[in-house]
Amino acid sequence: MSTTSEKIRFPGSQGHELAARLERPESAPLAYALFAHCFTCGKDVFAAQRIAQALASQGIAVLRFDFTGLGHSEGEFANTDFSSNVEDLVAAADYLRTNHKAPQLLIGHSLGGAAVIAAAGEVAEAKAVATIGAPADPGHLSHLFSESASEIEEKGEAQVNLAGRTFRIRREFLEDIAEQTLEEKLRNLRKALMVFHAPRDEVVGIDNASSIFINAKHPKSFVSLDDADHLLTRRADASYVAQVLAAWAGRYLDLEAAKESAQRSWPEPVEGGVVVQETTQGRFTNAVTAGNHRLMADEPKSSGGLDTGPSPYDYLLAGLGACSAMTLRLYAEHKKLPLEGVRVELSHRRVHANDCAECETKEGRLEVIDRSLSISGDLSEEQRNRLVQIADKCPVHRTLAGAVEIHTQLADSTED
Repeated sequence: MSTTSEKIRFPGSQGHELAARLERPESAPLAYALFAHCFTCGKDVFAAQRIAQALASQGIAVLRFDFTGLGHSEGEFANTDFSSNVEDLVAAADYLRTNHKAPQLLIGHSLGGAAVIAAAGEVAEAKAVATIGAPADPGHLSHLFSESASEIEEKGEAQVNLAGRTFRIRREFLEDIAEQTLEEKLRNLRKALMVFHAPRDEVVGIDNASSIFINAKHPKSFVSLDDADHLLTRRADASYVAQVLAAWAGRYLDLEAAKESAQRSWPEPVEGGVVVQETTQGRFTNAVTAGNHRLMADEPKSSGGLDTGPSPYDYLLAGLGACSAMTLRLYAEHKKLPLEGVRVELSHRRVHANDCAECETKEGRLEVIDRSLSISGDLSEEQRNRLVQIADKCPVHRTLAGAVEIHTQLADSTED
């Protein structure tokens, strides 16, 4: 299944705009997931990208974002702590709930794993939680600052080097992680849990996975990542987690039922025609059946849609563009012209009639389609000009430029 990636910004727990990406299938998602990255990492770390793309290919849309003060998000990292990260996660879930659907799956890598466990109780719609190399206790991070602990305690903050980058760590951060415990959160999780961990993880030891697993109640599962490193930097390791996670999540998110529901939303095709039918997934989301082809039509988010497919005018322009290219190809073959390729760019606009020099009427507003042809091949100037003229003769062009009658009637309806 092909996927798309969309840049998003939403307000975080401290009021700053957080940068995010929504990885999603091109068709309507079967479910939504939320991904929390590792400590001081970002949404674009390889493991996050790979796992999000793999889940999207299985029909699960994934929102991954930069916590406050990291990556492309606003705010100061020094003013954040574990509690604010949890609050950012809840804010991300609120964004999905408001603009799409609430996340049913929460995924966390390293400290992000501890964060999704802590946040799970505040996302009622979540049915499953997955952790990857997660600490059983956020206080586990304190060893990273052991060399600067006295300076942080004495001065209230210190510059700490983590993975080759420098971060300002404040006393409040250490106090916050020292107060956190996940044992009660795990006992009251009431969601399916998957624990991924590498036995040779040198950053977060395997004993953390044991503690998480023991404190959680069933249903729970554990997958050993063998010799993977903490950040899953090898493509094969990230791919393995993605594949297993997708298969496991399908059971608890009931993806098969979602697929059946989505399939039922497609209208039955009619011979020689097109059928358009509303779905239940958005104000303007429609399923389109044209022969054996299934398409989606929608409006962009700026117009109140979900942007699950092209808009009606996009389809109109696509039809004219495709017809133009096909007509030029047929003409070139008939005339044996050395036409190598055709590219058609189109846009739609409305203008006042009195501003249109070529228009017959001077009253009201007119619909204008701008069409730009890029023609490649060893063609003379005369041949190129002739192809421009031929484009105006394509059947869709003539339909749009001619007098079109549209007859509308109510179809026979049968009450249940």
